[in-house]
Amino acid sequence: MFSPEAQEPDHLDVEPEEWTGPPPPCAQGHSSTLSLPTHEGGAICLLCLSNLISNPRSPTLHVSYALSQLSHALSQPQFLQCLLSSHPHFLLSPLLHAISCFDDDPIAHQLINLISLLSAHSSDICAEFVAKLAGLLSSGSLAWSRRQLYVLHCFGVILNSQITDLYVHIKDKDCLVSNLVAGLQLPSEEIRGEILFVLYKLCALQYMTNDGDHGADFLLEFCPKLLQLSLEALMKTHCDDVRLNCIALLTILVKQGLFSNVYANDISSMSSNEEDNFMQSTEDEALGPSMNLLFAEAIKGPLLSTDSQVQISTLDLLFHYLSRESASIKQIKVLVEENVADYVFEILRLSDCKDPVVNCSIRVLDLFSRAEAFKPRLVVGFAALMPILHYVAELPFHPVQTETLKLVWSCISDYPGIASASHVQEIVLGLTRMLKKYSDGEMGLLPEAFLACCSIFVSLLKIPSFYEKTDLVMSVQEASRNAILACLNAPEKDPNQLLYALCLLREVYACSRVEEFLANSGTVALGKYILDVCASHLLPWFLTAINEMNEETILGVLETFHHVLLQDSDTQAKKFANILASASWFSFSFGCLGSFSTEKMKWRVYLILSSLADVLLENNSGQPIRDAASCLPSDPIDLLFLLGQKNSDNLELSSCQSAVLMILHTSSLYGDRLADDKSVLASLEQYIHLNSTDLICRESDSSTTSCLVNLYGLYRSLGNTSYQIPYSPEVERILFHLLSENEWDLASAVMHPISLQWLFQQEKLIKPLSYQILKFCQNNSSNRNHMIIYGNESQRIDVQMISELVAAGDNYAATSLVCLFMQLVQEEGQEYDIILALNLISSTIFILPAASDQLCSHEIANAIRNLSYSSIYSSSQQIFTAILPLIFNILCSASPEALSNDESWVAVTVKLIDNLVTRGSVNGWSHEGLLVIGILGLILYRSTNNSLVEASRSIVLNSSLVSAINSNINAACSKGPALIQYDEGTSMGKNLTFMLLLYYFLLKSLPIVLPGAMDWQSFFDPSNKVQQLLSTINVSCHELCRLMTFGPPLIKLVTSYCLLELITRLSEQIDIKHEELKCPVAYLESVMAVLEGLVFYTDTRVAMNCAICLSKILGWEKLVVQGSKNNWCRLIVEEMAISLGIPCLASNSYSNHNKPAVHVTVALLKLQNSPGWMRTVFDDPSITGIIENLATTNISAETVLLFRELLNSEFLNAEQIAGLNHLLQACRKRIYTNSTQAERTNELHVPRICCSPDDLGQVCESLIHLMSSVSPLDTNSDYENRTLLDEIELFFRTLTVEDGS
Repeated sequence: MFSPEAQEPDHLDVEPEEWTGPPPPCAQGHSSTLSLPTHEGGAICLLCLSNLISNPRSPTLHVSYALSQLSHALSQPQFLQCLLSSHPHFLLSPLLHAISCFDDDPIAHQLINLISLLSAHSSDICAEFVAKLAGLLSSGSLAWSRRQLYVLHCFGVILNSQITDLYVHIKDKDCLVSNLVAGLQLPSEEIRGEILFVLYKLCALQYMTNDGDHGADFLLEFCPKLLQLSLEALMKTHCDDVRLNCIALLTILVKQGLFSNVYANDISSMSSNEEDNFMQSTEDEALGPSMNLLFAEAIKGPLLSTDSQVQISTLDLLFHYLSRESASIKQIKVLVEENVADYVFEILRLSDCKDPVVNCSIRVLDLFSRAEAFKPRLVVGFAALMPILHYVAELPFHPVQTETLKLVWSCISDYPGIASASHVQEIVLGLTRMLKKYSDGEMGLLPEAFLACCSIFVSLLKIPSFYEKTDLVMSVQEASRNAILACLNAPEKDPNQLLYALCLLREVYACSRVEEFLANSGTVALGKYILDVCASHLLPWFLTAINEMNEETILGVLETFHHVLLQDSDTQAKKFANILASASWFSFSFGCLGSFSTEKMKWRVYLILSSLADVLLENNSGQPIRDAASCLPSDPIDLLFLLGQKNSDNLELSSCQSAVLMILHTSSLYGDRLADDKSVLASLEQYIHLNSTDLICRESDSSTTSCLVNLYGLYRSLGNTSYQIPYSPEVERILFHLLSENEWDLASAVMHPISLQWLFQQEKLIKPLSYQILKFCQNNSSNRNHMIIYGNESQRIDVQMISELVAAGDNYAATSLVCLFMQLVQEEGQEYDIILALNLISSTIFILPAASDQLCSHEIANAIRNLSYSSIYSSSQQIFTAILPLIFNILCSASPEALSNDESWVAVTVKLIDNLVTRGSVNGWSHEGLLVIGILGLILYRSTNNSLVEASRSIVLNSSLVSAINSNINAACSKGPALIQYDEGTSMGKNLTFMLLLYYFLLKSLPIVLPGAMDWQSFFDPSNKVQQLLSTINVSCHELCRLMTFGPPLIKLVTSYCLLELITRLSEQIDIKHEELKCPVAYLESVMAVLEGLVFYTDTRVAMNCAICLSKILGWEKLVVQGSKNNWCRLIVEEMAISLGIPCLASNSYSNHNKPAVHVTVALLKLQNSPGWMRTVFDDPSITGIIENLATTNISAETVLLFRELLNSEFLNAEQIAGLNHLLQACRKRIYTNSTQAERTNELHVPRICCSPDDLGQVCESLIHLMSSVSPLDTNSDYENRTLLDEIELFFRTLTVEDGS
């Protein structure tokens, strides 16, 4: 057995006996000093033993027995000690002679065990054995035979012992190595194995011994032949033990660098075959084929071995072979071409992810990857890497994690399409999990592994087909986020890691812009995700950790941000640009320049600033910065110095000044100050003063003017409010002259709100600003929607900013608007311009209704009147259509005080009525006509606040309008049951709705406009016997009941309000004048029938109006007897009582549904002769059930009203009163705890009305909202709480009165 391990002798267990003294001489008469006693009582004569084992003719049986006895004796400490102390070297020569004489395997093993045993107990003996064995092998006196095999094995066993410095006891090393190398040519595989082991141990001992005279040089002489013979032996053998010995020898030779010189000669012979080299020996010529090829062939067999130790040792040899310094790419290429890499991939495929094999294989493949020829082989073996990748990705700091990732990245980057869909998915999910764990701190990751991981993702994103897998792209986006977070949260930040993570982030963002991916729904989410990473994580970290970063890292982050900003058409890029600018990016950028003032940093900073200007301001606004980037200084103070110079036709200086203005302009929009206000204003004034000629005479471009206006206005305004910075009146005059005489465009400018406010506060600029407002209208006429978009993010001039200026009232914005309007009307300007001005003013009021007061105070009514009576108004349907929304919005929004100019509004009203009557038709009014009716209704509504009374009177007394409205409503009423078909979607439905709304507001305004002129009983006279003193719109009660019966829902709603107003006015007239009701009983019964049928209508507003009307009629006391027999009233009361008493129906919504019935019930309870069935309905169990069903959260004001009236009617007993008392107190406490009681105000409700004349639906809704603004069904929580508190207070007062009585 050829193994490096020595075999230990067997030990016999012998009972210890006492020594009896020195043994007698042996039978041969030898001296007793040579006889050593044994533990059993016998003795061994060393001389007899020596003679026996030294005689080749001795019987092997005797020799074997003698050796076994000696071995047994040596196991006894006394015998061994005696031998080593008295005769330590006596048996050395006999044992060595015996091992070389006997051709017997058992005896050889016995001898080797004895020698090994003696060597293990004495280093001197061991050294002498080594010296004698080495001398024996180097003498060459023995022929190569089986006996020499035993000698070699014995020599190997001793060399394998743990005793040091054995190498120095070998005398003639050259002869020894020469004989051993020559012995490798013998055909015996066993001998080659022993020789290889001995050579391995000699090399190992020599490597560990610092022998200057006999170092590596003694092997170098034999190295070419030794290597060739060793490789040939390895190639020919099929024995794994021989392979192990040979691989061990070759490995240590590689480590000692002995391959290098041989391969140098080998390569030299391959490159110049015809030239004789005196340094090349005949032995070198005998090397035959290339040593590299021989090496490749030699290791194939061991690589295919079934013994894992052989495979691992071979891979280790291959690793050291490839990693030596002299290993060239050409040598690696030879191994690859000889399919060695394929063998390694096969080992890897069958490794079952066992660490020793995986580690060795991956390390070797990583070295192979240095050669270009390996790449096709990597493609073939790529599938074998997948399970390994999955395995190493789950283990922190796996020894070959980095190498595995590099191999995968190399294959994907060089051959993008090689990875199958399943492999790509496995890679993405595995690496995403790895980065997730790394980011969360669950596992560690080497920097090289992190870089390789990011590189793999980048390579995957460059594969066109990858974009089709949206789910995988989403995984990569998560991986990019985790990569960034891992770098930001790492305690020791590696700049390279962050740079690679940023590269991955840029690739993922670029992926969202690729056409193949744009079709997928995830592209928007992907862009948002990446920008969220930049805005929420990367940017805050970057702003705070700037002082801890090097220049390369800063440039990497800046490049990433710049990459995002270059997508200037993307809304997400605009959002990110706003985030950057809001984070004082300009000041931060110059801080970077202060820390790293290199040209590379300056270029990057100014490029990103130019891109910021492009995205924020559009229109390629950053081009001046890009043009002058190479000339601009790094210090903001130097920028101001450049700005304050006279350019004198210096194009370079002029370009720099334009860039400086753009930088200051853009930064100022976001409150980012690059210098103190005084310095900036001084530089601006100096620039304007020194370059005034160029600015005025040569008409500077609009962008420069816009920048100047914004900056000057901003710093002038800041100087006035904060620091009282002095300014130059001359410069102000030059600027005003520039704005008045030169062509510039305020509409396309981006202004700071403070600067815009300052501009509109200058009285001298009213006329230029009016012209700019007109240009603004013209520029935005193609996109009406732009006029109602709030542009605070971009700070571009829009209607929102104009509306704020007008509403503020501390400037001339309203004056400019009205001035523009008046000028266009007086000059009878273009119809198109007038319409644009009307739309702008209407939009201004729509955005901020408070602007209407300012416009009214600047005589907007006079302008409307002048336009209404102008010739262009009469001839233009478009102007008529455009002015209606303006009038409507003013009437909706202005305060009563602002509408004091009644004379102008009377004229406008008369003109509107004339247009309405003139353009009316048999089939109803057009779109504009209905809008006019709505405006007339608003004028009437305004009269209820004592505004526009004369204008309202002109509506009420206009006979043509009254006739038209009456005839149209009568025509609608005549439809009867067919009226249900005419809802708000039909022409008749719209006309009828608006006419009824006008009728309602007329009824509301009559007591104010014409007090005492109406006899309200005429509306309830079916025979028309009651003479009306005033001819106005007259829709009788029975016509309203017909509309409520047959009309669609919206008609029912408006009609119910009209009927409620009529009955309310009649009730007031009866109460004030103490009149008798003149209408017949049957007439009232029919009205009551209609009202009773609608008390439980689905629209609670209609139901409530009908219930209140019914309660008022019942309060007239004329139908007391009829009411007591009315089954409908009883049904209403019973239904309400049952509903309120059922626990499952005690919700707020269901309580609202019963509120109308409460009013009917209360009216019946208030009658002097209340119906007798009321006590049947409200008996004690019923009332108790209702009270028990109440809670502090579902009680309403109507419920308290009901119980107050039940208390007045003595329906409640003491227990019920006590329960109600406790409940109402708890309810009042809850209201006081949860909210603050709102103060009652009589302020005008200002609705938000759509300014579009095309949307009649919203106009109708607004009028209905005004009609129902003071309603019992107001759902405002504060109103409900106030009403409930009032009712609770009244209940307690009633209870106090009852207790007092």
